[in-house]
Amino acid sequence: MDKVKANSKLLTLNPILSTLMRQINEIIVHCSATPEGANFTVEDIDKWHRKRGFRCIGYHYVIYLDGGIHLGRPIEEEGAHCLDGGHNKHSIGVCYIGGVAKDGHTPKDTRTPEQKEALKALLGLLKAAFRDARIYGHRDFAKKDCPSFDATKEYEYISNMDFKKDVL
Repeated sequence: MDKVKANSKLLTLNPILSTLMRQINEIIVHCSATPEGANFTVEDIDKWHRKRGFRCIGYHYVIYLDGGIHLGRPIEEEGAHCLDGGHNKHSIGVCYIGGVAKDGHTPKDTRTPEQKEALKALLGLLKAAFRDARIYGHRDFAKKDCPSFDATKEYEYISNMDFKKDVL
C-alpha cells in the first residue's frame, strides 16, 4: 500500500470531475504484453505508441512491477487503448507492465503482488469518481488475451459497488 500512498497525488480524483469532463462508463484493464519480470515505463510505452502513429501513450494509467501507479494520457482526453468499437470515447485505460511469459509470447497473468494491490486500489478510486463505470478487460472487446486474466470477473465486486449506498 505504500506505493499507492506515495502516488496519492496521482490519484486525487474529485467526484465533481466526472461532471466536468467526458462521460466515463468503462474502465478497461490492459497488460503491456511484455515479458514477465521485465521493467518498462510510461516513456517506453509512449515511444511504442508514437511509432504506431498515436499522438502519445494511449493508456491513462500504468502500473509498474513495484506497484507504482503512473500517469499516462490525461483522463480528460480520449484514450487510444481499445481501438475496436469506439470504446476509447467513454473509457479510461489502465495498463499493468507484463502479461506474457518470459518467452515474450505466451499470455500469462504476471501481475506481482504489488501490482495486484495497486490495481485494486486504482480501480476502486476510479469507480468512486465515475460511479456509472464498469470494469472490463481488453479481451472483452478485442480478439486478444489482454490483460491475460479475467478482469471483468475478478473486479466484478468493484463494478457492482454503489458508492452512494455502499461507501458514503
